[in-house]
Amino acid sequence: MLIGYARVSTLDQHLDLQMDALTQAGCHRLFDDKMSGSRAERPGLAKALDMLREGDTLVVWKLDRLGRSVKRLVDLVGQLHRQGVHLKSLTDAIDTGTPSGRFFFHVMTSLAEMERELTAERTRAGLEVARQLGRKGGRKRKMTDSKIASAKKLLASGVPPRDVAKNLGVSVPTLYRWIPASSQA
Repeated sequence: MLIGYARVSTLDQHLDLQMDALTQAGCHRLFDDKMSGSRAERPGLAKALDMLREGDTLVVWKLDRLGRSVKRLVDLVGQLHRQGVHLKSLTDAIDTGTPSGRFFFHVMTSLAEMERELTAERTRAGLEVARQLGRKGGRKRKMTDSKIASAKKLLASGVPPRDVAKNLGVSVPTLYRWIPASSQA
């Protein structure tokens, strides 16, 4: 069975062109959404995916109607493939029910994986350069060495911890994390 899915990004846009093309392609059921493709929750797509059974084909007017990122498309096609479902894009002339369509998606998968690996490699290299320059990751410490020394003096002179924390611009738990109660005396 051919199941059609159409999407427009805003309520001002119209689904007519996509719906007509899907009907002409022979889709038995049509589902649609009027929302951004970047949103993970799309009720129309969810219903279309629930209806699909092994041997069925999900038909879209254009690949970008399914999602904005290559990764999301590749993940969706992988999910469909595991279910024994094909994907057909009318304007992109792609059909994963054919050898050339499957090949195209294998190439897309490889490119997406390579991009993820390159991003991770660049991140690791950047962190290594930062370490060599003496930088440490994470947030800056709220309690500097001078604040710790001041806090110890104030606490030793009898100032309540709440007032010390407020004076230093930190919370009481942060104060206690750096100056445990046992070391205040």
